[in-house]
Amino acid sequence: MRRLVLYIACSLDGYIAKPYDDLSFLNHVQQEDEDYGYQNFVATVDTVIVGRKTYDWVLSQGYEFPHADKESYVITRTIQAPQGNITFYTGDIKDLVIGLKNQEGKHIFCDGGAEIVNMLLKEKLLDELIISVVPVLVGNGTRLFQEGLPEQELALAAVKHFPSGLVQLQYQANP
Repeated sequence: MRRLVLYIACSLDGYIAKPYDDLSFLNHVQQEDEDYGYQNFVATVDTVIVGRKTYDWVLSQGYEFPHADKESYVITRTIQAPQGNITFYTGDIKDLVIGLKNQEGKHIFCDGGAEIVNMLLKEKLLDELIISVVPVLVGNGTRLFQEGLPEQELALAAVKHFPSGLVQLQYQANP
């Protein structure tokens, strides 16, 4: 069965963005020729789930959607026609994920944002969490984990540390 994997970065104090969607804290660990395993990870997936706010933010930065080559689902409340491989999904996220997991294929990548991550955690749909912790305290912004989540046990699968100070934690959910 396919696995749903969260691959995301956050500050040491648990924020994925500073106020006003500011991601500048990620610059603290940007190094030439270092992608922290991202390209290897992306090669293991053929489907992407992302929230509408995250999708819109990427486009607002002048970038094309980086996963347009994969089957992609933008979770939204607004009905919109598909664009190539991108489906704007307005249905129940649990139904979507269960359906995708039962199909043949590579793994499914949750690319954020926090609202989608927390919806998936509430339904216990994430199978793996790969969290890159950036060595900076930002103090305020968008928290990766919101209050009110059900308790879930995770099994530590791997820890990688890098010269930049970034630590990457890999957990298996529902061990």
